[in-house]
Amino acid sequence: MSYRAVVITCSNRAAEDRSEDRAGPVLRQSLGELGLEVGQAVVVPQNPADLQRAIEAAIAEGARIVFTVGGASIAPGDVATAVTRDLIAHEIPGLMEEIRRRGATAEPRALLSRGVAGVITLPGSPPVLIVNAPGSRGGVRDTVAVVGSLLTYIIEQLDGAGHV
Repeated sequence: MSYRAVVITCSNRAAEDRSEDRAGPVLRQSLGELGLEVGQAVVVPQNPADLQRAIEAAIAEGARIVFTVGGASIAPGDVATAVTRDLIAHEIPGLMEEIRRRGATAEPRALLSRGVAGVITLPGSPPVLIVNAPGSRGGVRDTVAVVGSLLTYIIEQLDGAGHV
């Protein structure tokens, strides 16, 4: 795979250096092992404008795949799901359904994730896959287990492969 991916961690504590981002690096490493070109680590606070700017900047820099990490639980301050829903042209619900199902086998709280996956289409850029990964190391491993083998196929489909 020669696609560029960006991982954006959405966490007030990590953005303020009050805690270490432990899930983002796991996801970045896993994506690199899949053969993706992985951009620099990005950490933003739980602020809709900051997250939207980070997503749009990743796309402007050529990302075809954007993962957010954290910010998708039922906590009142979590913003990743709302920001993602505002940006996507259409949702891919099966991805998140399977990530939650897989996660719930080991951790029932995985079912509380509000994360979404979908396609962002911004003017002047090719379509981009975005996935809201859970903010735990186990959650990002589940995300890669579900989405990893599909990434090339998804981008090829977004680029029109297999359509006449």
